[in-house]
Amino acid sequence: MKHNVGSYDAGIRYVLGWLIVIWGVHTGNKWGFVALLPLITAAVAFCPAYCLFHIDTTAPDNHVAN
Repeated sequence: MKHNVGSYDAGIRYVLGWLIVIWGVHTGNKWGFVALLPLITAAVAFCPAYCLFHIDTTAPDNHVAN
């Protein structure tokens, strides 16, 4: 699987994901599980939506020539 989520993008996803988890636990809101999406996409550095729209936030020097 090709990576399309850069380190800066992944960092933002981690922070937002954990904030949503904390919010969900604090409020008892079951929608906190939505935080799994940004956390997983940050961990694997791949976002299906980015793939669909041909978005790539990885650094240009990390791209592999075909």
